[in-house]
Amino acid sequence: MAQNLALDPAESPPPGRPRAALRIASEGAPVDLAAAERAAADFLAALGISLDREGLRAYAELLAPRPFHLTTFPNDEGYDELVLARAIPFRTVCEHHLLPFSGVAHIGYLPADRIVGLSKLARLTEHFAARPQTQERLTRQIADSLDAHLAPRGAGVVLEAEHSCMTHRGVRALGAKTVTSALLGALRADPRSRAEFFALAGVPG
Repeated sequence: MAQNLALDPAESPPPGRPRAALRIASEGAPVDLAAAERAAADFLAALGISLDREGLRAYAELLAPRPFHLTTFPNDEGYDELVLARAIPFRTVCEHHLLPFSGVAHIGYLPADRIVGLSKLARLTEHFAARPQTQERLTRQIADSLDAHLAPRGAGVVLEAEHSCMTHRGVRALGAKTVTSALLGALRADPRSRAEFFALAGVPG
């Protein structure tokens, strides 16, 4: 039977509460759309950009994380091999330049007592991507959240992304990609598990 618990992604479950599932709520202060629109209007007007058009709410949609339930199930079959979801698309905004960056996430774990609904790995990525980010922090947040609330024997995340702050400004290095990884537990400590993870993810280990 699936279980669902109301927990914050930055916290470990309280003592005595099983790591069965996780309801990930929106982080930070409530969104003030009116204030955001005023600030965006002032910014665009200062740059001489016309405000007589629709579409100024795009950032509100882009940067609004949706709560969801990270549903897990008992590992009744005792499956103990690597589970990996490859090429999960994501997009977010660079917190330094407020320009988008996007790419794919490869997320894997070595099950212990529970397994996770695979679609939730994509939702987990979407949730943490829905705020201004750095790629390094986003990688670690996904790995830490999966580790804290699923309690696998190991967890690993690799992100491959193209940053428009690199490709559309400054050096304008079109086609350049940035790769980051976060490995926990056996996927970090055991060379064979680490190599298998990178091989299945399709990136050099």
